[in-house]
Amino acid sequence: MEPELTIRRLKVAVLLLLTLQLNTDVTKAMQVTSSGPQTIQMAQGETVNLGCTYTPGPQDTGELDIEWSNVSPDMTQKDQLILSFTGGLMHRYGDPSISSRLKFIGNPKEGDASIAISSLNLKDTATYQCKVKKAPGVDVRKVTVVVMVRPSAPKCWVEGGEERGGTVSLRCKSSQGSTPLSYTWKRASGGAIPATATQDVQTGELLIKNHSDSNIGTYMCEAKNAVGQAQCRYALHAYNPTDKVGVIVGAVIGAILLLLLLLFLIWLLICCCHKRRYQKEVANEIREDAPAPESRPTSRNSSLRSVMGYRTHPGVIYSSVRSHLPGRESGRSAVYSGNSTPVNEGGKPGALKYDPRYGYPV
Repeated sequence: MEPELTIRRLKVAVLLLLTLQLNTDVTKAMQVTSSGPQTIQMAQGETVNLGCTYTPGPQDTGELDIEWSNVSPDMTQKDQLILSFTGGLMHRYGDPSISSRLKFIGNPKEGDASIAISSLNLKDTATYQCKVKKAPGVDVRKVTVVVMVRPSAPKCWVEGGEERGGTVSLRCKSSQGSTPLSYTWKRASGGAIPATATQDVQTGELLIKNHSDSNIGTYMCEAKNAVGQAQCRYALHAYNPTDKVGVIVGAVIGAILLLLLLLFLIWLLICCCHKRRYQKEVANEIREDAPAPESRPTSRNSSLRSVMGYRTHPGVIYSSVRSHLPGRESGRSAVYSGNSTPVNEGGKPGALKYDPRYGYPV
């Protein structure tokens, strides 16, 4: 039994020696010595440094090869090589908008493969891997960069009124900024925040109940996220309560007056339209009912006499027919006076004479 026990002890001793030898080899192999957080949050536009210092082992005698890659979130896809140091030269790969902003901070030959990414933007959010090879040693380090937007200067305002005895709601809101955003109200002057006040860090509301003169002062709201902060201020006052009944009555009366004015204007417009329409209809009726202009009697008689062979002269009717002359039958000559009555030289009525312009008197 003793020889078997001795053999077993020898085997355990050999295994222990081999384990110690392996541990010694691992310790002396290539190692990336950089430490720090695995996730870095940075603001947009800033520069981030990704550490990757290394220490080669005594057996690592091959050519130095350093690679920085953008690790694909999809495990089935290849990582994208963006920067390398091989053969003593630096090489950039991929999209120039990203690779042009990369550079080594130290001397890669002397154990510092750290890089800097300048002018960060939201697209730079990714996991970056540093891989250092020097045959036969190799080691890697991964760092995740999260690019965020700083909060913009928030806006401070009060919702509702600032009446004594009422509830005052102070509000604060940033238009830009990566989430999560938190809002904190502080009192810049006049003392501490009222004990009865409550605030919501997510919505940015500060609620003050039973408002009084003791709450008057300047309040400051701070919007904050992981990469920055911004502030705004509001000067809180206290006013006497308004007469709500009077305001309501005034509003109702004003609305009624406005409605009456509107109805009056509509009535005036309708009356004006009716008046114009009436005037137009009367004008049309006058044109339709107006009789044709009558001819003057003298003109009508002259036309009739002209048709029948007669011609007129003031006070005397003439005819071109000789047989119509009564004076011819009696053989007496006659003249006419202004009253169209022919008279003889003795003053008695007599025959009318022939007028070459008008003819024989009738």
